[in-house]
Amino acid sequence: MSVKIFETTEVQDFLKTVAGLDKQDGDPRTKLIIHRLMSDLYKAIDDLDITPDEYWTAVAWFNALGTAGQAGLISPGLGLDHFLDLRLDAKDAAIGVENPTPRTIEGPLYVAGAPVEQGYARLDDGSDTDGQPLVMHGTVYDASGKPAPGAKVEVWHCDTRGFYSHFDPTGKQAPFNMRRTIIADERGQYRFRSILPCGYGVPPGSPTEKLLTALGRHGQRPAHIHFFISADGHRKLTTQINLAGDPLVNDDFAYATRDELVAEAIGHTDAAAIKAAGMEGPFAEIAFDFRLSALVDGVDNQINEARVRAAG
Repeated sequence: MSVKIFETTEVQDFLKTVAGLDKQDGDPRTKLIIHRLMSDLYKAIDDLDITPDEYWTAVAWFNALGTAGQAGLISPGLGLDHFLDLRLDAKDAAIGVENPTPRTIEGPLYVAGAPVEQGYARLDDGSDTDGQPLVMHGTVYDASGKPAPGAKVEVWHCDTRGFYSHFDPTGKQAPFNMRRTIIADERGQYRFRSILPCGYGVPPGSPTEKLLTALGRHGQRPAHIHFFISADGHRKLTTQINLAGDPLVNDDFAYATRDELVAEAIGHTDAAAIKAAGMEGPFAEIAFDFRLSALVDGVDNQINEARVRAAG
């Protein structure tokens, strides 16, 4: 037999007490958010007749998620990161702001403090010999469509095993391997050498994988490269490119793919192209330009300075 008590005066008053709405102290915004979240959870328990066993199974899963440090992994997996992007898109549309280069999710694996290079950088240290050499280049354009000299291009990606430096469980990678900050040259151009990254999946047997499996979903990502692009007088762009032809480019568990961000990696094997690029042998080339949007009333209305990013 199913009973429902959510709408009773007793439960509604209890929710106000739980959220501290009956107290003068505390933060009003936090109270408002907690009251809404707890109300939605209480109602879900009532409507779906969630049992104590199901509830405590969920508590154990959250404990395991925290121990594994995977809150930042399940967040995109449940579409929350993409939903936040959709809201930012809608806010921009409401005030008439266009984003020629779309935003997409940051992911949990950025590390601040990468070495800064002028115009060109070598991202990889050469230790991953399984990777196809890559040259990527392009121009950063400002909101008026002109090149943006001095724009900052922060770039990071994984190795051919799907591991990022600072988060590599094998400890194989040196600090800031495949991570750099490139300052665009006087023509607004950036260029870097690295290797083509591979796609990867969530850790096998992890709390994230267990939940995705229960949902009938996989935890795999297509090959991609992350970017922060910034310049004076412009909003910071958080984005990433996917590699055309990857079988998961339209089936990303993190929902980060956007059509405008799918880039073609062109293979070069002829001697003239190899010599012109300063490479030692065959390589892949990606050409991709970034276009920034102006500040809104002098403010970057989308930057997130409060986000805590791991640097371990």
